[in-house]
Amino acid sequence: MLKLTLHELEVFITISQAGTVRAAGEQLGLSQSATSGALSELERRLDVQLFDRVGRGIVLNESGRSLLPRAMDILQQAHELEAGFLKGGQSRLHLAASQTIGNVLMPGLLQALLDETPSCQVELEIVNSESVMERLLDCRADFGLIEAPYSHPQLVFEPWLEDELVVYAAAGHPLASRPLDAETLAQGPWILREAGSGVRRVLENSLLPHLGAIKVRLELGSSEAINEAVRCGLGISCASRRALARELARGEMVLLPTPGIDLTRNFYLAWHVQRRLSANCETLRAICHRLQAREGLERPAAGKAP
Repeated sequence: MLKLTLHELEVFITISQAGTVRAAGEQLGLSQSATSGALSELERRLDVQLFDRVGRGIVLNESGRSLLPRAMDILQQAHELEAGFLKGGQSRLHLAASQTIGNVLMPGLLQALLDETPSCQVELEIVNSESVMERLLDCRADFGLIEAPYSHPQLVFEPWLEDELVVYAAAGHPLASRPLDAETLAQGPWILREAGSGVRRVLENSLLPHLGAIKVRLELGSSEAINEAVRCGLGISCASRRALARELARGEMVLLPTPGIDLTRNFYLAWHVQRRLSANCETLRAICHRLQAREGLERPAAGKAP
């Protein structure tokens, strides 16, 4: 006879995400004692402790980390079953995307997703690539889209779109109208994304070996803030050509040459290795694959002018 209950698994998941029993109870509309009791009953049924008590808080231990993705899968399938049978039922999809993907590509991807699955309720967080990985590992996101190559034994990374990074400045910046060598380019001054972003990772791996140490004036946590700082003439930066398309077309920004330096990169689709992709995740993944195929057909053949 099955002894586990969906309620106990839901309490366990919520506690793992909220960080405290009290906060989890508030999210679930339960008293602290009822929340604690459900967790204790689950631990009793499994004959294992799932959290370590640290001060006034609790953190997942090895057993808890092992259970979490499987518990998420069970609860996710229960929600899908309920949504499929109840009239007007909604399924939920938690996504995390790094900033270029989130700001430039996700609106179109979500439009296609909601056209195919109109009952899906989507929550999207736009953070840097390392933070996307953290959300996948903690099971706070069902599916992730990141901008730099990473590896982790608990995550699957599927190569997706090809992207090109470019160095750019405001149209009136002094570097926009003079010949550039590596030393001049290194002096910038540069306005960079924070450590952990996909752009910063590619820049450090591909550009810095050619320029050596660069002069950094500002580190900012969003692409929009960097563009405004560049527009104000505070320095130069590096970003995806996709993200700069409008500014380049309007002549507000200009590209600075980086001959002989390969700044291409891949975007990646990512998910937890122990989690089954839901029907909504598979639909979004198929939409991503269709965009990948379309871009592959539109990309000029090698050796031909674009």
